[in-house]
Amino acid sequence: MAKKPDKKILLEKHKDIARIDQETKRTHGWYVRVRYFGKTHSKFFSDGKCGGRYSSLLSALAWRDQIEKKLGKQRTDRHIVTVSNTKTGVVGVRLNDEMNRYEVSWVTPLGKQGKTSVSIKKHGREKAFSRACEIRQIKEQERLAS
Repeated sequence: MAKKPDKKILLEKHKDIARIDQETKRTHGWYVRVRYFGKTHSKFFSDGKCGGRYSSLLSALAWRDQIEKKLGKQRTDRHIVTVSNTKTGVVGVRLNDEMNRYEVSWVTPLGKQGKTSVSIKKHGREKAFSRACEIRQIKEQERLAS
């Protein structure tokens, strides 16, 4: 006897996976988009080709997990930023020339914003940058571990 689909899995939100239901184009399925270090990997899983809504979702989940593993991306349902918008090139670390310091920001395990800074005057530019990067890395590991 065939196993009944788990309705709960259909109702859950899945990171990097979106449901597409376009009646006008007769398009129904799941769209997977995995972003990592500025590159996007995407694929559409049609209900018709995969044998239904539940089967296409399972295929989409399996493909997402496989791509993340292949890319070396850590499997988590938490958001991870891999491309920096700052001139330092390090996510969550920015130089504040006016205050002569490196500012570090992160998201706590509870989803709150965390911030600190490292003085360039006190530590020197290279050491301050190194300490700021170390703090950011520790805080990101804490968030992902919870």
